[in-house]
Amino acid sequence: MTARAGSEIADAADRGHRPGRRPHVLVAASILDADLAALGDEVRRAEAAGADRVHLDVMDGHFVPNLTFGWKTIAALRRVTALPFDAHLMIAEPGRWTEQFLDAGCDSITFHVEVAEPQIAPALARIREAGRAAGLSVKPGTPLTALDAYRDLLDIVLVMTVEPGFGGQRFMSDVADAKLLAARAWLAADGAHEVQVDGGGRSATAHVIGRGGTDVIVSGSALYRADDMAAEVARIREIASAARAATLR
Repeated sequence: MTARAGSEIADAADRGHRPGRRPHVLVAASILDADLAALGDEVRRAEAAGADRVHLDVMDGHFVPNLTFGWKTIAALRRVTALPFDAHLMIAEPGRWTEQFLDAGCDSITFHVEVAEPQIAPALARIREAGRAAGLSVKPGTPLTALDAYRDLLDIVLVMTVEPGFGGQRFMSDVADAKLLAARAWLAADGAHEVQVDGGGRSATAHVIGRGGTDVIVSGSALYRADDMAAEVARIREIASAARAATLR
């Protein structure tokens, strides 16, 4: 694995050492709503604002009705920051492109359990074989039981609290309440891996997300449209961490 300064995932590259319970919730800056004409600068801006990670929403126009960017863009951005890269592949064939995203420098790769089943286990195994963290995401309408067959291959469960495809959607608090603590308990039996939440992450929703025992909040439009990105990062982290601590004490 390529070294990443401050990367909790990279520190856990040895598959015998899973990420443990952290003292605070991490904030991953999604560049989906960043200025696409200046992505390098936008990644640096998120790093300067105190974001813990960069979240990369890859969409293919097939699995979701939107197109974003691919591994070449990620490889170019890898040169501008030491922050960990969390790739979220909203694509129909993640198994076909796993090697390219590994080579691009992603520290974790998460894709959707709703894709064609034969590719899921081999792709997860390959990601772990490369020393990266492997994850599966569930859409709002997909039950967590869809993950059961892959429990031993997962480091990350990413719960979508919006429908995948576009940024700036309304946060689905009912999905958060129904799934987050359940996902935390589902993973905890094997050593407390990561629960991530993607969709509507902002200071106004941080309490609901944090009380679900979440480890990582993905935030895009709330950061890149904020008057003060650093202040919003700090608010999200503080509110979510306090709620999480109260739940997991």
